[in-house]
Amino acid sequence: MRALARLARAEWGALYVTVRAALAAGRLRAIPMTLGAVCLTALLQFVQNQSWGFRFVQNIGAVQAQDPLWLALLRSPLSLFVPALDLPVWGALAQILLVFGIAEICLGWWRTLVLAYVATLAGTLYARVGIALGPHHPLGLPASDAQIVDTGPSAAVVGLAVFVGWRFGAHVTAGLVIASMLVEVAFKDNLAGKEHLAAIAAVLVVCGLSALRHRRHRRHRPPGSERAGSGSGLPPIHS
Repeated sequence: MRALARLARAEWGALYVTVRAALAAGRLRAIPMTLGAVCLTALLQFVQNQSWGFRFVQNIGAVQAQDPLWLALLRSPLSLFVPALDLPVWGALAQILLVFGIAEICLGWWRTLVLAYVATLAGTLYARVGIALGPHHPLGLPASDAQIVDTGPSAAVVGLAVFVGWRFGAHVTAGLVIASMLVEVAFKDNLAGKEHLAAIAAVLVVCGLSALRHRRHRRHRPPGSERAGSGSGLPPIHS
């Protein structure tokens, strides 16, 4: 049990301390953006389930690969808050509350939103590339996927989970998230699974750029000015 506790502390210690301190100090005030996102998602779910609101929600937040690129880009920021029609809404709300909440505390609200959009946009753009490659290419998709309505927070959630795990030294957790997405694609080769992998790839690029920026910053700092960072060796991010 002690060995297991040590492993858990090494994996989640920095993350736990950061989240616990923020919630103890501000409770729900620590995650205003996340609460707003949960409320927005619930509202969009309610509206799209009404006969008068379905087309409205589709027009402002539903993305399909067959749409003109400018229209997809215009809709994509809101699309991550429109629950997928074929999945229970409580799953989307729980994902946003947990993963967005942790990310907002650890990264700040605007970094969380930017990273979530990067992950979502990567999936949206990949769909177009995959369809262009065709079903016989390892990274390709069938032409019928161009008609799939692509909404929901899942790509953003996966991307945020990987980035926060890497940023706070929870490398095993981040690795498990990546592995689970690979298994998903292996057993269920569909648009959503491959979009998750595209989101992960985009976030890994962000991780690499962040690490490179940090190394350059360290080289230009005066000797003795290093401060203790997180499990990833990077300085804390303040919102």
